[in-house]
Amino acid sequence: MVPALRYLSGACSRARGGFPGGFSAACRPAQGRPWPLCQGGRRASTRSFDVVIIGGGIVGLASARALILRHPTLSIGVLEKEKHLAVHQTGHNSGVIHSGIYYKPESLKAKLCVQGAALIYEYCKQKGISYKQCGKLIVAVEQEEIPRLQALYERGLQNGVQGLRLIQQEDIKKKEPYCRGLMAIDCPYTGIVDYRQVALSFAQDFQEAGGFVLTNFEVKDIEMAKEIPSRSKDEMKYPIIIRNTKGEEVQCQYVVTCAGLYSDRISELSGCNPDPQIVPFRGDYLLLKPEKCYLVKGNIYPVPDSRFPFLGVHFTPRMDGSIWLGPNAVLAFKREGYKPFDFNARDVMDIIIKSGLIKLVFQNFSYGVNEMYKACFLSATVKHLQKFIPEITVSDILRGPAGVRAQALDRDGNLVEDFVFDGGIGDIGNRILHVRNAPSPAATSSLAISGMIADEVQQRFKL
Repeated sequence: MVPALRYLSGACSRARGGFPGGFSAACRPAQGRPWPLCQGGRRASTRSFDVVIIGGGIVGLASARALILRHPTLSIGVLEKEKHLAVHQTGHNSGVIHSGIYYKPESLKAKLCVQGAALIYEYCKQKGISYKQCGKLIVAVEQEEIPRLQALYERGLQNGVQGLRLIQQEDIKKKEPYCRGLMAIDCPYTGIVDYRQVALSFAQDFQEAGGFVLTNFEVKDIEMAKEIPSRSKDEMKYPIIIRNTKGEEVQCQYVVTCAGLYSDRISELSGCNPDPQIVPFRGDYLLLKPEKCYLVKGNIYPVPDSRFPFLGVHFTPRMDGSIWLGPNAVLAFKREGYKPFDFNARDVMDIIIKSGLIKLVFQNFSYGVNEMYKACFLSATVKHLQKFIPEITVSDILRGPAGVRAQALDRDGNLVEDFVFDGGIGDIGNRILHVRNAPSPAATSSLAISGMIADEVQQRFKL
């Protein structure tokens, strides 16, 4: 059992094979045609699976793929509340294939990111998915940043990151002709990819192996089926009932949740611990105008300051040739609030009452004020960007897209830095595994995470 996975084990019976009843042939593709998504609903009121994965983002889809490839006789289903897959964190991230340099040595983040990056590159090559290994410079622009840069370099070596080297001003210019800096870490293994394309490829692999995807299925209740005479023996083989907002039901033996921005609420629905709470942070990006994109060749990052929770504004090339600048990090007042004025009363009340946000605000007050200021005034962000590329001006940038990060926060206001996986106690808790905290670099790490989840599901549920 992986030490970092926290839960109480329960006795579980071995799951048996067979495809679920209740699906028509329309959910299976005609030969040579693309695999469709099975929409929630009308063909049958109840479907039965051996394992259900809640969440159709990159981690959920990677986990579903890993499970069905390892257990091809099991019936496995993915439930996604949106009409399409991978539209939230997966579809709104920067697209960076991280190297694993930032994370605490021996942490799950460090191990899974280094493993995951290698697996993502290999997978993209096998599937013909376009990517660019464009590299990254982490640049010190002030003398006081150099000790932190050198410490980060040592951390990267401990984590086993490939190809790292410290470079001086002249080599910075060779890599990034328009970038100024005193010293930098050259991370040649960093790359970029369209993670939504990767996630949809995972979904295709999963469906081609016999898995089912139900979209438009927003989970409302998770409960144990009642043993009543009207239920057949076959029905009782699938004791967990998952019900959506339309009253439709899915039954299963075991559940894995990969619910991202709603991971705490899904855990609470299942009767498990709602902590750590999820606090949404919006990251707004700026775009470099197309005629100025020549200023940036690869990823350019600042030296992170350990006093503050996020990496800081950076330069990110995209697969379409555009350059994203950012993101900032400001509190979102809606879990899927991609616009500054998006608001949801329940989300705000949860942030205030249930999380340790107030303590976090006091601990990082100056940082938070500065992030809000940069969000409101482009000139403030540009001033920061000019530390690295002096030629950039306000007239060179446009407002761009935004993403929302599902940040787990404990009651003391501390950001939960590492991945968190747990289960619970009781009838449902013994049959469920929650992926509780999988922020960046979860997309990079998705294949490594999925392998670990498949191992743990196999051991926990005796598959």
